[in-house]
Amino acid sequence: MQNKVAVVTGGASGIGLAVAKKLNSLGCKVVIADFNLEAGGVAAEGIGATFIQADLSDADQCRSLIEQTTQLHGGVDILVNNAGFQHISPIEEFPIEQWNKLLGVMLTAPFLLMRYSWPMMKQKGWGRVINIASVHAMVASPFKAGYISAKHGVIGLTKTAALEGGEFGITVNAICPAYVRTPLVENQIADQARTRGIKEEEVVTDVMLKNAAIKKLIEPEEVANLVAFLASDQASSITGSSLTIDSGWTAQ
Repeated sequence: MQNKVAVVTGGASGIGLAVAKKLNSLGCKVVIADFNLEAGGVAAEGIGATFIQADLSDADQCRSLIEQTTQLHGGVDILVNNAGFQHISPIEEFPIEQWNKLLGVMLTAPFLLMRYSWPMMKQKGWGRVINIASVHAMVASPFKAGYISAKHGVIGLTKTAALEGGEFGITVNAICPAYVRTPLVENQIADQARTRGIKEEEVVTDVMLKNAAIKKLIEPEEVANLVAFLASDQASSITGSSLTIDSGWTAQ
């Protein structure tokens, strides 16, 4: 993957940062995109990557991200759609603006970033799109209507894009992890405890790890390693797939 250009959204922390580090270590020219200006700049500087600030709920900024990457590096070879956030509340209390923003960042943005990267990948006859979905792209849990709807949509988008990209050497896959040890997960523990009326330590044992055969949070590097494989030529026949890293959650 030497000198392949990789765009990683939500790359300032958690899974995105682990992916950016892994791809950088394999010789990719990595562009970290994130809303957080300070954290994104620090993350990029730490690994010798490029940082572009982007609010992916804004369609114009999605376009600008790909345009700026193209100006800097001549195109996009690998697109890792990782950016996301959660809002936890019952459906009857779920704010409409949060619903719209969740779908904008986690479903519309991956579509737009693919759309703007697609012509370059077709021209080169090679491309990799890796969507970081979730175990919640396959199963549901209460109080996460927006997040789960967006992630289910990502699977459909992944399959459709894979069918369209195959003849041009473009593969499109989704990775579906269970709970990963990230700031996003750590920050939602208190929210889940409040919504469910339980203690914070019970959120981890009775909610996050309840359905897992392996009783531990997944490390971001485990997801990054699978991203690296899917981005390689070794995975050239894998497309349209949803690969789980869920500690056995969906084996039930």
